[in-house]
Amino acid sequence: MTDARRTFLFMPESAYGPTNNCIGIANELVKQGHRVVFAAERSWQGKLTALGFEEDLVDLAPAAEPAEGEDEAEQDAGQFWKDYIKEVAPEFRKTTAEQLETVTLPIWEELVNGAKFCEPQLKAIIGRVQPDVIIEDNVLAFPALVTAGVPFVRIVSCNPLEVPGDDIAPVFSGLGKDDREGWAAFRAEYERTHRPLWESFNAWVQEQGAPPLPDLEFIHTGDANLYVYPEELDYTDVRPLDESWHRLDSSVRETEQAPADLPASFTDGSRPLVYFSLGSLGSADVELMQRVIAALAELPVNVIVSKGPLHDEFELADNMWGAEFLPQTKLLPLADLVITHGGNNTTTEAMHFGKPMILLPLFWDQYDNAQRVDEQGYGRRLDTYGFTADELRAAVTEILADDALRARSEAAGVAIRSRHGVAKAAEIIAGVGLPVGAGVGVGSGASGAE
Repeated sequence: MTDARRTFLFMPESAYGPTNNCIGIANELVKQGHRVVFAAERSWQGKLTALGFEEDLVDLAPAAEPAEGEDEAEQDAGQFWKDYIKEVAPEFRKTTAEQLETVTLPIWEELVNGAKFCEPQLKAIIGRVQPDVIIEDNVLAFPALVTAGVPFVRIVSCNPLEVPGDDIAPVFSGLGKDDREGWAAFRAEYERTHRPLWESFNAWVQEQGAPPLPDLEFIHTGDANLYVYPEELDYTDVRPLDESWHRLDSSVRETEQAPADLPASFTDGSRPLVYFSLGSLGSADVELMQRVIAALAELPVNVIVSKGPLHDEFELADNMWGAEFLPQTKLLPLADLVITHGGNNTTTEAMHFGKPMILLPLFWDQYDNAQRVDEQGYGRRLDTYGFTADELRAAVTEILADDALRARSEAAGVAIRSRHGVAKAAEIIAGVGLPVGAGVGVGSGASGAE
């Protein structure tokens, strides 16, 4: 590798999955002697400097005024999710096609507003930082990142259906791999609901000096493009990607968190161990959490529960242990089964550690992950709001008794871990923009189809 110290500017989406992904990759670059700066959203202040990175943070909206009698410290992320879930939880009960107008489109609208608001900030940050390479892990274009005159790297931390193709299901649909009639209907509805927003955003992007966006896509491709998804679930057989794309089979960083202090009965092998997490949004749906807890309470298993922002509004059963926040990557290796909402982060981490899954998707790409895990034979997708307690208990019992499935999952985990996704990502990014032969470059043994 070249001895020159380079500066890498990361801009992750303000969510734990993409941000933790970038932290893991950035840490590898720092180990190599490079400078790393995060243009993260303001709520990450102090969290990234504590890990050895520089921060030059952005606001995606004007700062909210604290309510009467409330100081700024009380306005935490937990309160945001509590308020948000009360408003949108009923929409999660709709079909994926119905959610396009009531869930997916509003999310895109908020993302677009954030991009417009922070564009001047990003230009100023780039001017101060003077990066050699810019890396974005998000679903939306920020024009300043592609007009800076330096190489741009895109990371996809959602299901790779985000990159469209004629022979794969449309993203956000959760449709099966052979349901072409359903694909066509979903694409028509996406066109109807999203075309006006895309057209206005594409016009604004070009007004900022950036290239046009691909049709009905909200982000450009980069000089190098990385996506986080294991080969065992990937779509490359039906949607090959060009040589600029590189698959990271997983991106699980070494965590600084200490292992959880589990009850002795959870680690002595006396009962199967289930890990249950629905993410920040899903766990804030107290009724849904209570339904799952009640069903699992009657099984001869132990359950670790990621309780989330409303942790004080429901009780765990006697066979359960949990907390608001858990060191997930420390606990997943201990589990025999993972029950998850199907977020890309938890899905790929469960595959990384070789764990079969039961998936209860809520929105966005969670349906796509649930469908893919099910149809590739690494778990079971259930109807999140339609499952019965007996159905969930039967799924848990059957998967725990399925030695062949557990063996396949364990073998997949061994293979995925051997591919060293975080190190591979850092190797690719470190080589972007270097002359051929100057270091480890983009083309070195990391093709998207591998």
